[in-house]
Amino acid sequence: MSLDPATIRRIAALARIRVTEADVPRLMEEMNGILGWIEQLNEVDVDGIEPLAGAALRALPLRDDVVTDGGILEQVLANAPERIGDFYAVPKVVE
Repeated sequence: MSLDPATIRRIAALARIRVTEADVPRLMEEMNGILGWIEQLNEVDVDGIEPLAGAALRALPLRDDVVTDGGILEQVLANAPERIGDFYAVPKVVE
């Protein structure tokens, strides 16, 4: 399917979007590209695959909630312009 300039203007009017004549060719190219992607998706064989409307119906995998220090203290502090011990040193902002 390919959209022509008249269809682009009609879509813009239905969406209540102001489109200048200079914008029509760019929008036509972009919308035809989107329709091309949709045509590609329609070629995918989805027989036997249950539609998924959202992840709320599925059980999400969980991991143990374990507190760690990350083990990369020196790498993190390497970004600090100045440090005091194992902490970032920042200028005082409240008098």
